Amino acid sequence: MLEEVEHWLKQRSWSAADRPLDQLLAAKGAAGARGTVSVVLPALDEEATVGAIVATIRRELMAGPVPLVDELVVMDSGSTDRTAAVAAAAGARVVHRDAVLPRLPTLPGKGEVLWRSLLATSGEIVCFVDADLREFSADFVSGIVGPLLTDPEVHFVKAMYDRPLGNAAGQGGRVTELVARPLLNLHWPRLAGFVQPLGGEYAARRSLLERLPFPVGYGVELGLLVDALHTVGLDALAQVDVGVRLHRHQDGQALGRMAAAIYRTAQLRLARGHLVRPVLTQFDRGEDGFVARTHPIDTEERPPMAEIPEYVERRAA
Repeated sequence: MLEEVEHWLKQRSWSAADRPLDQLLAAKGAAGARGTVSVVLPALDEEATVGAIVATIRRELMAGPVPLVDELVVMDSGSTDRTAAVAAAAGARVVHRDAVLPRLPTLPGKGEVLWRSLLATSGEIVCFVDADLREFSADFVSGIVGPLLTDPEVHFVKAMYDRPLGNAAGQGGRVTELVARPLLNLHWPRLAGFVQPLGGEYAARRSLLERLPFPVGYGVELGLLVDALHTVGLDALAQVDVGVRLHRHQDGQALGRMAAAIYRTAQLRLARGHLVRPVLTQFDRGEDGFVARTHPIDTEERPPMAEIPEYVERRAA
């Protein structure tokens, strides 16, 4: 297994600089409709950062001599700040989560927004980018889209990067190191070569995404990665180094809830069973000692989009 992972790392791990923009444009032109690219930013109260990300993508990858991206959509999942207004002013098409597939009541969670975005976009390559990134570089998009444009055997590409925590290099991604990486190494060792398995920046062919179930919450990244492995195989997966990722960090309790959702996602894929107790108890110190609080753990998954009649009808039109 180690030899397989090492071989995969040599064959399917690249740097964004390996594919210059002129090469990507040529490949996009040759691909025709198969090379259309939709970029999706799932956003919840991200007015401080979403505008700069949208502006960078529009300026460097849509306008002028490098029209790599065909569609830029911010999926607003119920923001109470000016996220939608800022994103629209910067040039994105803003779609509210509740406006997509309204016959199905929305569920809270990032995966829910990503799932619905398949019905709100049209590109044959879909690229997801978190909306809380700071000092955003267009390499995050062109880097992970590149292998999909230039290699028809590649179906799913994750970004890899350094994740500093404050001034400490490489200390971000705590849930990755404490939960996701051990789970992958123990149960899906062929995925052990992914540097950032939980990263929110990845791109995939629509023909793959529409066949995968989407966990509605924080487990979506692990779920998609594991299910992509079983659907198209390791050689169809890849990763691209895009440098450094700077973003807002969660507190310890939020990370605990994230870890629980990710463990649950892995558990379902291991046994397709049910959680005995689908809640997480956490503690705060109050005036009279510790106070217990319980939080529900995401237990819902959306079916493959290819099973949704509205999606099938839209794609057939």
